Parts: sequence; C-alpha cells; structure tokens
Amino acid sequence: MKLAVLNTEGKETKKVELNAEIFGIEPNDHAIYLDVKQYGANNRQGTHKAKERAEVKGSTRKIKKQKGTGTARAGDIKNPLFRGGGRVFGPRPKDYGFKLNKKVKVLARKSALSYKAKGNQITVVEDFKMDSPKTKAYLNIMTALKVADQKPLLVLGEGDATLHLSSRNIKGHKVVAATDLNTYDILRHNSLVISESALPVIEKTLNRFKR
Repeated sequence: MKLAVLNTEGKETKKVELNAEIFGIEPNDHAIYLDVKQYGANNRQGTHKAKERAEVKGSTRKIKKQKGTGTARAGDIKNPLFRGGGRVFGPRPKDYGFKLNKKVKVLARKSALSYKAKGNQITVVEDFKMDSPKTKAYLNIMTALKVADQKPLLVLGEGDATLHLSSRNIKGHKVVAATDLNTYDILRHNSLVISESALPVIEKTLNRFKR
C-alpha cells in the first residue's frame, strides 16, 4: 500500500510503501480486545481500602451481657453491625494487571494499524521540528494536514518534548514516540499521523515476532 508523504504545509513530496506485514494483515479482534483490556487493567490504581473490624479504633470491652437483654448478642463496639464499626469483607488494595504474551500484543497493534490503513486514516508526514513550544504553530501544521479536528495521534521516530508540550493543551491530540505506540491509543484516535522516521521504528518493533 502506497501513501503520499506530506510536508508541514500539506503538500505531497513523494510516496512511501507501507509494510503489508504490519499495515495489511487480517485484523484479529480478540487480540485487540485482550490488549486494550490489559492496558485498562494496568492503569487501575487498585488503592481502594476500607477498615475492617480489627482496624477500627475502639474498645474491645463487651458492651452488654450475653443473655437476658432481649436483643441479639453483641461483642465489642467495633462490631460491623454497629454504626462506626468495621466493614465486613471490605475492599483491599489489589493489583488488577495480568500477563499477556508479547506475540498477542504485537498482533493486536498490527491489527489496529491495519484497521487504520483500511479506513484511510493514516497520514505520513516529513520529519519536522519546532524551536519552542507553540500550540498555535502545532495546530497550524495539523490543520494543513487536514486532521486538526480528527483527534490525531502524532507518532514520531523518537520523543520530542517541544512537540509534546505544544499539543497537550489541545483536547484529543497526542504525541508519542514510535516505541511507545500502543493499541489503545491507535484505536482511540480517529487519525494517525506518522512521521517518516517513525515507520522503520514501527517495522523493527513489530517484526521482532512473526505471526
């Protein structure tokens, strides 16, 4: 599959061939589901906690005699049945993350990229730099590429702090290095803008594991 390479003014300068083993495979929906599920699970804090009976502050004295009161028997004031008592089987800190094989994750990213390629949602742009963080200048480039209103994901060959700072104030826009590209971000953004230097990095990263 050939795509035009655009400059920052949105004009075509040449053509580039996308690797069919990455951008032209038959997508695997289940692999995508597992990868996105793991991404969400790994981002859960899991810091929820409620005090149980042994952790609530209070006296351990038995508050009334066992029998003869006409009411249910009770122990100390920390009993979960009383107001201010501990919670029964309350939530505890938990790690929600789970293991996923590398080949499945690679297949998921290839599938997501193939969906974008089939939907004509990939734009290849020449490598460019910005001297200083300028949101307006960055937005002008995205407008010239005709993706400013499509929640674009800009994929660079390597991290660029200036471009990251320029884009972070615009809702729906994101800039990532090719090595940090993940399935969730690919699917979440309507348009994928890939720099020329990012293409070989993506190929090298995703071709380490064959299907």
